[in-house]
Amino acid sequence: MASRKIVLVTGANSGIGFETVKAFLLSSNPYHVLAGARTLDKANGAIETLQKECPDSTNTVEPLEVDLNSDLSIENAFAAVETKHGHIDALINNAGATFDLEYLKGTTTLRESFTKAYDTNVAGTNVLTHTFIPLLLKSSDPRLIFVAGLANITLASQKYFPTPPLPAGWPKNIDFETIGYRCSKVALNMLMVDWNHKLKEDGVKVWCVGPGLLATNLGGGGPELAKRLGAGHASKGGDILRRVVEGERDGDVGKIVVDGGVSMW
Repeated sequence: MASRKIVLVTGANSGIGFETVKAFLLSSNPYHVLAGARTLDKANGAIETLQKECPDSTNTVEPLEVDLNSDLSIENAFAAVETKHGHIDALINNAGATFDLEYLKGTTTLRESFTKAYDTNVAGTNVLTHTFIPLLLKSSDPRLIFVAGLANITLASQKYFPTPPLPAGWPKNIDFETIGYRCSKVALNMLMVDWNHKLKEDGVKVWCVGPGLLATNLGGGGPELAKRLGAGHASKGGDILRRVVEGERDGDVGKIVVDGGVSMW
């Protein structure tokens, strides 16, 4: 395994995370992927499916239990990886959560829909990154990626998508909501800028990568809802994340990169 690059992908049990692990398993380059998920059952279930879908892969994958809402879980994950591998070559911060639809359903408050999203997507991601930096710095080619949302594309294009125009009057009748999640993803962009500044002299390449609108089960809305909004297949996200790790966007370090370009935001 010494010749394989070790890639840690959080939120690897579904959606873009699952497709990212799959992209590395199918790569012609040698990888060992740490498939991070909140529970070992979720990670093992994803790996079982991946092995069926990639039966000829010579690359390898193992489960890693890591819950971004638990400092103890993050510390335990670090200890396990440090003991077994001693380093990682790439950290892909993909795990995220949205609670906006829960608010629309009345199962959480408006405040909680924001604070829960920030706790997972921003604070949890930052704590995990901070914890794993010592292992990343032991790589000869360390790479750190934060998976961006659609907000940077929205701000660059001045088009507010996917929420349709709303008529005057209050309260608004909103069937699909993403604002708490999207605000947290904008904060994640700032997190990338800060980590890029902190790690510049250490030779760590840092990006935000925007996969675009893809069909996942984020927030419990289901892939079909995303498809009705024009979402593409989640494999597109895995593909661009693999390509960034493999050097395609080395000229855009410290930026928010999207497929085919760089976000103007």
